Amino acid sequence: MPTDAPESAALRERVQASLDRQGMMRHLGVRLLDVAPGQVTLVLPYSDRVTQQQDGFHGGAMGALADIAGGYAGLTVAPEGMEVTTVEYKINFLAAFQGGELHAIGRVVRAGKRLIVTTAELLHVAPDGKRSDCAIMQQTLAPVPKTY
Repeated sequence: MPTDAPESAALRERVQASLDRQGMMRHLGVRLLDVAPGQVTLVLPYSDRVTQQQDGFHGGAMGALADIAGGYAGLTVAPEGMEVTTVEYKINFLAAFQGGELHAIGRVVRAGKRLIVTTAELLHVAPDGKRSDCAIMQQTLAPVPKTY
């Protein structure tokens, strides 16, 4: 067994516990796929909860998913007893998709004491497994004390 297995399990537990407290993510059906130091992957399944008027994934749902994936990537490098909050993000929508699911891969670019910069890549995964670029986001986070 790898020596970092307890650390990985603790990171996953930390992210999952926070995700479980997010009502919007529960409502949309977001689930945690993978956690590693500086990286988190989330999945958003296609449903009528996440569509716009043309039946594609809604940009608001995509932005929220990217924000959360980047935020949780940042949380994996934040000190114990701290959380992160989004200061800003910019997202580019690359293509529209229906069906399947979206995978959001959040990655830490730089983790400082006052600011953490992340990216999130959104991929559409079709029912046949084909993957396509969907959106890309850059984000700035600020570490904040945990209040619960």
